[in-house]
Amino acid sequence: MGHAAGLRAGTRYAFSRPFKQKGMIKLSTYLRQYKVGDIVDVKANGAVQKGMPHKVYHGKTGVIYNVTRSAVGVIIYKKVGNRYIEKRVNLRIEHVSLSRSREEFVRRVKQNAEKKKKAKAEGAHIHLKRQPVMPREARTVSMKENKPETIVPVAYETTI
Repeated sequence: MGHAAGLRAGTRYAFSRPFKQKGMIKLSTYLRQYKVGDIVDVKANGAVQKGMPHKVYHGKTGVIYNVTRSAVGVIIYKKVGNRYIEKRVNLRIEHVSLSRSREEFVRRVKQNAEKKKKAKAEGAHIHLKRQPVMPREARTVSMKENKPETIVPVAYETTI
């Protein structure tokens, strides 16, 4: 048998609603306000077929460039061959959600600004770069009250 190559081929799980989330869509989806420049995640909602993204864009992150009454225009970069092409996709708001990708970065920027301000007031130099987790300190294990044990597997017994 041949392999189907339709518009929604291979989307059996991607476009299906999650467990216990079938039925009516939450009102918060419709009440959220989007602005030009917002970073959004494209996640197709199988309950709404209108304004649905192509399966290629499912799971991608983009920037809003246009806002209408019930839809938003999103700029997404699509990998084609060895390059990325800017694609402008119009999606209904059921298929987008605000991205949390920059939250940690923005929080860190604010913390660094505060640390910098505090260090300037004290006249001290401060390192703001993130440091990787360093190796644990060296330690010695005493054998006085900690005798080594030889561990062997328990022999298998067949008792029928």
